[in-house]
Amino acid sequence: MTFQITGLDPAPFAHLHALSDEQLTLGGMQRVRVTQKHAAPCRISLDDAEVGEAVILLNYTHQGGDTPYHQQGPIFIRDANDRFAARDAIPPALTRRTLSLRGFDANHMMIEAELSEGTEAPALIERFFQNERVAYIHAHYARRGCFAALIERA
Repeated sequence: MTFQITGLDPAPFAHLHALSDEQLTLGGMQRVRVTQKHAAPCRISLDDAEVGEAVILLNYTHQGGDTPYHQQGPIFIRDANDRFAARDAIPPALTRRTLSLRGFDANHMMIEAELSEGTEAPALIERFFQNERVAYIHAHYARRGCFAALIERA
């Protein structure tokens, strides 16, 4: 079973980096200067921002289905267009962390859920996709619970 992980499209976020800190605050966002290694995983590149790099912290709706599982939460976005996209590969930010993988059906209802170390995630992804009812998987960072990436059948 092959799978595809793709970072978020950078286009809807590109204008945010040009906004002033005041404009960001008015929109419920914040510019954050990274002070620790592996502290700000970007949802576009699916890699961690570097120490000293500025990222935008914002609220993002990652589960938009009109179900009890509708969900939004904080994400970091770098000022970059290097969108991660690969088949059968776990991106760097996910590899470094414990993940909560959540399988959803076509009606956006969660039907699978399990924890996995990022390096071991391919086996769990394969197991989830063996269930024909799983339409897609969301990966979350287990420690803070934030949305990490969408995983689809390839």
